[in-house]
Amino acid sequence: MLEIKVKTFQELTTQELYDLLQLRSEVFVVEQDCVYQDIDGKDQKALHVIGFKNQKVIAYTRIFKPGDYFTHASIGRVVVAENEREHKYGYDIMNASIDAVKSHYNETTIKISAQTYLKHFYNNLNFFEVGEEYLEDGIPHIGMLRS
Repeated sequence: MLEIKVKTFQELTTQELYDLLQLRSEVFVVEQDCVYQDIDGKDQKALHVIGFKNQKVIAYTRIFKPGDYFTHASIGRVVVAENEREHKYGYDIMNASIDAVKSHYNETTIKISAQTYLKHFYNNLNFFEVGEEYLEDGIPHIGMLRS
């Protein structure tokens, strides 16, 4: 069972920030073999949705209010530690993120930039493709919208 916390950048402890950046780097840079600038100056504007298991950060997203990233509210940097994916925590962290967008921003329309291979995962969460597939940091992505 995940314990999920939603925090502003200022509310993150130094350890939480370190752990979530380490998880993002572990998956997006090392596992996906993608050289890109993960620390992009947007974390300060985001709300951070963090999934803990036994006090360890194993799942994470960041959410933005409309206009801070896309025109619509958005969820990004969706990540679950590789050794924890079998438990389907991706659904838990995404559902918590969708709820956080509703409760913090009073929004139900959410835009994401999804890695194309995860399209069906996001379809199961009622996100649907908008526009054409595109490359982001060398990885195929598709815009998706939930309303």
